[in-house]
Amino acid sequence: MDIETVARQLGAVSDTPRPDARRLIKAAGDDEARLQEFVARRLRGEPVSKIIGLRGFWKRDFVVTKDVLDPRPDSETLIEAVLRFYPEKTIPLRFLDIGTGSGCLLTSLLDEYAHATGIGVDISPAALAVAACNTKPFGKRIQLRTGDFTASDFGQDWGVFDVIVSNPPYIKTNDIDLLAPDVRLYDPRVALDGGSDGLSAYRTLAACVGNLLAPGGRVFFEIGQGQGDQVVSLMEAHGFSVISRDRDLSGIERVLVFGKSTPGAVVSG
Repeated sequence: MDIETVARQLGAVSDTPRPDARRLIKAAGDDEARLQEFVARRLRGEPVSKIIGLRGFWKRDFVVTKDVLDPRPDSETLIEAVLRFYPEKTIPLRFLDIGTGSGCLLTSLLDEYAHATGIGVDISPAALAVAACNTKPFGKRIQLRTGDFTASDFGQDWGVFDVIVSNPPYIKTNDIDLLAPDVRLYDPRVALDGGSDGLSAYRTLAACVGNLLAPGGRVFFEIGQGQGDQVVSLMEAHGFSVISRDRDLSGIERVLVFGKSTPGAVVSG
């Protein structure tokens, strides 16, 4: 099948049939049967990234499976925020990525900071297996750990970090069934479900990240639409000040940056 034939078929389920067709054809190579299988899977609503096992993010293609959240362009707002606060790329920053999933955030950041190191932590061993594929080129600069940030001993032996990043689950439980099928059926629920109000993860993170942050360090959270003020209040209750509120390409507030408050001090970027 040529690209026009495949694109016509995909038009029933995709807003981007030609790019989808191009990627599926490239991944199938000369195997017509494999291409037909790919098209059938796409017609059932499976995202192209999960079919071919790759998703582009920042400057790389990342291995993805059903066990990890697909990296999204919105999350690149977090990378841009870190780069703005730390423009000197030679400093040996120490990163912590909580809920690393595919490892796309941590890998992209260490791509930018050649002397940086980091730990990526996730509750899912299956997700960490995917992250291991994506972080392999960085060798000992990246360590992966299994961990649950709701546990009382979370990170107690890891030291402190200059930069903590997280894209935690923030969809309200009752809203998950309303999501598009390519998200609802093919992204892991644990990476989506933020509890009854979508803020469960932030409540826990607000209570634990202070013990993991180095003096002068910063915390970068991705958030869901309309959650900014609530997340700021949760962090302020634990001694943090918001120092930046960044919007994604759609104009939606997407990333919050926090510093630890000090009595009588003003935290600035």
